[in-house]
Amino acid sequence: QLHVVESGGDLVQPGGSVNLSCAASGDTFDSYIVAWIRQVPGKEREGVSGISRFGTRTEYADSVKGRFTISRAKNTAYLQMNALKPEDTAVYYCAAKFWPYGEIVPSFRGPTFDFDSWGRGTQVTVLS
Repeated sequence: QLHVVESGGDLVQPGGSVNLSCAASGDTFDSYIVAWIRQVPGKEREGVSGISRFGTRTEYADSVKGRFTISRAKNTAYLQMNALKPEDTAVYYCAAKFWPYGEIVPSFRGPTFDFDSWGRGTQVTVLS
């Protein structure tokens, strides 16, 4: 099974940038779709962005379109976050799901989407 570890969380001013990394090991990385999910205490998790197995397709929540960019290379996925807002403050999790169904991004943003692997999260705080 794939094991993922996030890094790169930071405390920044509004308008700043953060680049999150998700390092994968333990299985063939390009057999998995990858998503970034964020969680604020007391709120439902939010699927921020997802990327297909070979990186040709991406999906974004409306709240981050035009500001965040997801990418992947070899055994790492990234989330470049620009023009950060205080409402982006959250713990960001990298999640992966084995996906033998082709080069698409499935509908991962629902609360019941069952990822196979989760990281422990990295905190991003945007000052208000």
